[in-house]
Amino acid sequence: MTSVRKRRGGAAAGSRPVALALALAAAVLAAPSCRAARGLGAFAKDHDGIIRGDASVRRLALIFTGGSFGEGGETIRKALRDRAVKAGFFFTGDFYRAPEFEGLIRGLVADGHYLGPHSDKHLLYCPWDDREKTLVTQAEFRSDLEANFREMGRFGIAREKGHLFIPPYEWYNRTIAAWARELDLVLFNFTPGTSSNADYTTPDMPEYLASQAIYDRVLAYEKKDPHGLDGFILLIHIGTDPARTDKFYLRLGDLIDELKKRGYEFVRIDKMLGSI
Repeated sequence: MTSVRKRRGGAAAGSRPVALALALAAAVLAAPSCRAARGLGAFAKDHDGIIRGDASVRRLALIFTGGSFGEGGETIRKALRDRAVKAGFFFTGDFYRAPEFEGLIRGLVADGHYLGPHSDKHLLYCPWDDREKTLVTQAEFRSDLEANFREMGRFGIAREKGHLFIPPYEWYNRTIAAWARELDLVLFNFTPGTSSNADYTTPDMPEYLASQAIYDRVLAYEKKDPHGLDGFILLIHIGTDPARTDKFYLRLGDLIDELKKRGYEFVRIDKMLGSI
């Protein structure tokens, strides 16, 4: 199986800078194919993966991913519980099997959140500079996800037809999306534009973004986009490298409160995408 060295925050060593990733992500919604998909009652897609729910309804979904770090889990649980918000959590098999996260995962299940896979070993499916190339075989893809689901099963998380799946590194191509469909999985990704996914960056990285900057970008995007954050899938990491002491998840409660003031309803990701 293809191995990928990790860097801080769970990203791959040698991966493209976040600044470039964000620029490419922002371009996604400007593409004609995505504009066509943004009609009422439609989901926006990129490379056959869903990247936004129905933009005609003033609601959004929070999702959290985890691989190596999970120190923000209990803080996130409390912020969501205090505000009666249900979210989606997508973890690698390594995260699910780590003894230090067992209590957290059982708590998330008990709280009624949606839990799903993020690949077993956090594989890189395609090169950063050639997205159409696939780095894993279909057998490797299937075996890795099946291992992820086995770990989920230890927590009573049943695999369902149409189970939601966010790819590792949030990076995939149409081949990966097709293989996911063959496994009765629904591949989706975060909605680009807000930089919330840059919350893993550390001060030594040129592309580092402080939590206040991320918070401001989320609210600025809400004003800029004609649809606001309607149908938005907002990604935050459940933990980050210790080198990042300015944790964005500490602003989660403030962000939820502000967006609720602006009239948004927070729904679980499976409810957001329930009419697939």
